Amino acid sequence: MQRFFDLFIDFVWQGVAAIFRFVQTVWMWAVQQVGDLLQVPWQEWDPIKLVVLTVIVAGVVRYLYKALWELWDASQKILAALATLLGVLIKTLPQVLIAGLIALAGVALLNNVDFSHLRRPSFLHTGASPADLWGSDCGRYDCGR
Repeated sequence: MQRFFDLFIDFVWQGVAAIFRFVQTVWMWAVQQVGDLLQVPWQEWDPIKLVVLTVIVAGVVRYLYKALWELWDASQKILAALATLLGVLIKTLPQVLIAGLIALAGVALLNNVDFSHLRRPSFLHTGASPADLWGSDCGRYDCGR
């Protein structure tokens, strides 16, 4: 189970790394294009080119804002999920401790108490006679003597 969990975590990390590499590649290309555009004397452009440039800048700003807002929302949800997980762990801690104490007491009882002198209930007999099970002293039972 641990191996499966490790493989799953590695798969998730590789997927996240691939996404970030792709985003990095796109951003590097976009920054290079903007740098090339800034080298051009755009003050001498036609007014229509300036309008198109303004629309492009507005689109980039809008989608960057949208992406940042989604990242902010996701980070809030992750923080809330971690807080919920911590709350559940704290809430179940007494139950886990009680289960551990019951297990500890049960193991201590089984290791330290001698049950050999107790008689077994009749429904646990395997078909052998009481004399075979308990020796020659059958108590109040007729041992077939």
